[in-house]
Amino acid sequence: MVIWRIFRNFADNMKKIIVAGIGPGSREDITPAVMEAVREADAVVGYKYYFQFIEPYVKPGCECIDTGMKRERERAEQAFELAEQGKTVVVISSGDAGIYGMAPLIYEMRCERLEVRGERIDIVVLPGISAFQKAASLLGAPIGHDMCIISLSDLMTPWEVIERRIKAAAVGDFVTAVYNPKSHGRYWQLYRLQELFLKHRSADTPVGYVRQAGREEQEVKVTTLGAFDPEDIDMFTVILIGNSQSYVAEGKIITPRGYSLTPAPSPNGEGSNYSKGQSIMMESFHTIASELKRQDYPLGHLWALLHAIHTTADFDMERILYTDDHAVETLYDKVKDGSLKTIVTDVTMVTSGIRKGALQRLGIEAKCYLSDPRVAELTKLPSPWEGVGVGCTRTQAGIRLAVEEHPDALFAFGNAPTALMELCDLIRKGKAHPVGIIAAPVGFVHVRESKHMVKPFKDIPKIIIEGRKGGSNLAATLCNAILTFDDVAGLKPGRDL
Repeated sequence: MVIWRIFRNFADNMKKIIVAGIGPGSREDITPAVMEAVREADAVVGYKYYFQFIEPYVKPGCECIDTGMKRERERAEQAFELAEQGKTVVVISSGDAGIYGMAPLIYEMRCERLEVRGERIDIVVLPGISAFQKAASLLGAPIGHDMCIISLSDLMTPWEVIERRIKAAAVGDFVTAVYNPKSHGRYWQLYRLQELFLKHRSADTPVGYVRQAGREEQEVKVTTLGAFDPEDIDMFTVILIGNSQSYVAEGKIITPRGYSLTPAPSPNGEGSNYSKGQSIMMESFHTIASELKRQDYPLGHLWALLHAIHTTADFDMERILYTDDHAVETLYDKVKDGSLKTIVTDVTMVTSGIRKGALQRLGIEAKCYLSDPRVAELTKLPSPWEGVGVGCTRTQAGIRLAVEEHPDALFAFGNAPTALMELCDLIRKGKAHPVGIIAAPVGFVHVRESKHMVKPFKDIPKIIIEGRKGGSNLAATLCNAILTFDDVAGLKPGRDL
């Protein structure tokens, strides 16, 4: 109030317009500075619907000039005419006057009049509580991270521009407030917004909307992007769409302030069970997840995908990583129940890349038979695959030995397509029944074919890097994704609440 009085003393003799945001519609949400401005106004100009909220503060004799909807320019012109007469003029907007309100138009018009007439009217903007802020407070804490506001009204903005901004908001993973979502003649735009967001966000993304925020008719609802029904919305509704980290707890939407995860507690309740290196990796995972084209991958597939991209820095993995339904979850369950005891790899580089700590903790052995002395003898035997040589390759021979000793192992291939083909042949002959297969051989000869050969085994959980890409590092990291699936809780915002 002191600041306001200083301004009044300084500006009493100036021609001025005060543009005031009166908040979303509750008298309790009008700021003291706006109340004081209205009390001292000689004239108040605004949309007639909003006068009911400021009526108690208008002084006797104050001229109240109301207009209908879509007459913003007429309102502004009247405000300037009154200000030129030396009157203290307050132009009111709902919410904040600078957000889809009268402030920009008043400033534009002042520039026009100054250029044409040489008149100078001073402008003061008094902020108000915006409708999206009021809605957010009623919904919980949905705007805790980067956000944007989009109006679906195409009266002054071409729809092509609006749609481009919707796509940018969805791709950018912004928490998004939606203004002017619907009117009598504008019925389809909200459906289109939902369609565009579902291309880039999970259907489980929290969505909240508030009708008549701060007023007697107030309604507050929380749903998801997939379940959201545009027919439940009218022109008095503000919608808030969460980002990929938003979640619902006790009926309230919460968007964490950052993408980096809160470390999970250690088993004894002290500190964190993440090392610094693991915390950096998990922070990288959140960064990768925010840049994915899709945000609705099943958790097991997402966990494997994050490992694959983290290892290769290749976002093409999003296109070429294939997992059977619940393959990661199923294989992790076999780790927990003890039925997965051995991981067999085609080359030693895959074995070297599997986390030793995880293997030791889980009681699993990772083996490669490539250096086994028996391999040399087996390479003299014929290969069942035409075009791979007179005898079988060393990696094929290693797989033959592995199947004899560990027919039910998890088999992981990162180098040799012939080894993967050998395993397929042994499965078809009934000599091998793997607990799972990771197929990521790399190269140009027999690589694609070897991966196609794996897919018909419907009862074996499989993780495949399609096409020519692959490598020992990928095979190893996919093994690690299975062994560390218990860490996936770090991707779930709001755990332990």
